Amino acid sequence: MISAILLIIITVFIPPVGVYMIAGCGADLLINICLTILGYFPGHIHAFYIEYVYYNKREQAQQGIVDNRAAPGVYSQNVQTGGSGYGTMAPTH
Repeated sequence: MISAILLIIITVFIPPVGVYMIAGCGADLLINICLTILGYFPGHIHAFYIEYVYYNKREQAQQGIVDNRAAPGVYSQNVQTGGSGYGTMAPTH
């Protein structure tokens, strides 16, 4: 809970750092950096979307719900799995 609050505070001020903390260095981070350069608010919207998907998938995994559908616009496998089962989820076809 505390880490989520800290993540939100960081994302409010510097959206790419929040995305980096969740998704790592990859396509999601690059997209967020570009959106933040184009305008501060598009970067926020993207960052909070990435964080929402991550925590939603994480909560579903804790409840035993397996949702293999990929969230649109999210390229990080860590975000797609909610950080659980990283690299062990069945691939979606």
